[in-house]
Amino acid sequence: MKILITGVGGPTPRSFAIALKKYSFYKKFELFGTDINPLAYGLYQNELFNKTFLVPPASSPDYWVEIEKIIKENNIDAAVILPELEVMEWSKRKENQSLPCKVLLPDFSIAELLVDKSKMTAILKDLDIVPPSVTFSRNSTDLNTVFEVLGQNFWVRSTSGTSGLGSLRVKDLESLKNWIQINPNVQEFIASKFLLGRNLACKMLYYNGKLLRTACAERVNYIMAKVAPSGITGNTSFGRLLNEPKLVEGAIRAMEHLFKYTKANKHGFFTVDFKENENGKPYITEINVRHVAFTQCFAAAGANFASDTVRLLNNDQDFDHSYKMYEFEKDLIFLRDVDALPILMKETELLKK
Repeated sequence: MKILITGVGGPTPRSFAIALKKYSFYKKFELFGTDINPLAYGLYQNELFNKTFLVPPASSPDYWVEIEKIIKENNIDAAVILPELEVMEWSKRKENQSLPCKVLLPDFSIAELLVDKSKMTAILKDLDIVPPSVTFSRNSTDLNTVFEVLGQNFWVRSTSGTSGLGSLRVKDLESLKNWIQINPNVQEFIASKFLLGRNLACKMLYYNGKLLRTACAERVNYIMAKVAPSGITGNTSFGRLLNEPKLVEGAIRAMEHLFKYTKANKHGFFTVDFKENENGKPYITEINVRHVAFTQCFAAAGANFASDTVRLLNNDQDFDHSYKMYEFEKDLIFLRDVDALPILMKETELLKK
């Protein structure tokens, strides 16, 4: 089966590829990769990708010319679109035109909403499932209103983008002003009440109007955390695989509300991020319209969403369309590092000082 994966310079597309190559027993896969950066590591991973291509950015008028050429000349069966900007481009085209191959993507209406954390937060506010938040521009003349609403301890970040872009824990006005200045590319920020509890994720696979698969995990530590003032880089180095049906219920409740609001079909892959308050109540901080970088860790533990995705796209007659929340052994954790396969083990087996 020939699969095209876009954005292979990033960790998430390569994680998806590893989930197929190392942990899927569905079929043999020929993987093809694209990226816009000639220095992208994945473009040269010959052990992972059969062939790779340098392509224009999704915003370029030449983007679709190159993509369609690659798909036609290599007889691609299905594509997996992972960079956020490309998800938006493919979802937008899906509204009015046919796509050049099979792909599992959300409708543009819900994708457009979810990439804007500010709009998503506003729509979910009445469900009491998002933290108190304030949105402001970098040119705002009255930042004191943020402190009046949220107090002296809150989390600020960009309203769009991934990997903790523009994120910092703020405790005073001077720190906030300085942070705005050293992030000149961020035009709009969202400040949210700082939550002390666990950082959780719920993965959700929808297909043709039905929720088919979910799974939960906790992000504990991050790769290269020291290089980011927030300590968050978007790449989890240590996490826990969890069985938390209550968290899934909260994610479903939010997604049902968002599907209804946008009139979008229940279709696509979503990663719902939560942060708990001091009492253990989870609040949604963002919802990604794609897989995230530790997809291969789920796959190594038996929750192979990458394989599920291509089986659905391939109309696999043996795929069970009944809903399933993936469950893991108790105490199961994963360790990740740059350019390395994950290690799964019991947390009780960690070395002690």
